[in-house]
Amino acid sequence: MDDASMIGFMGRVTGTIGPGLVGEVIVRVRGGAEHFLAYAADSTGRIERGTVVMVVEYLPPRTVYVTAAYDS
Repeated sequence: MDDASMIGFMGRVTGTIGPGLVGEVIVRVRGGAEHFLAYAADSTGRIERGTVVMVVEYLPPRTVYVTAAYDS
């Protein structure tokens, strides 16, 4: 999977993301669902479990930066 191919994918937070925390998201890729380590794209926000997120940066092999997909 190339670096740009993950950008724009939607996922769901499975481990809270926030300052000082490495979170986790599950994203549907390659015909299945995979877990990735996750950081908030704005680096100051907190994203709670269950939030739908969008991948804005991908660092192979298993790290993504995300932002909430919908305003709450």
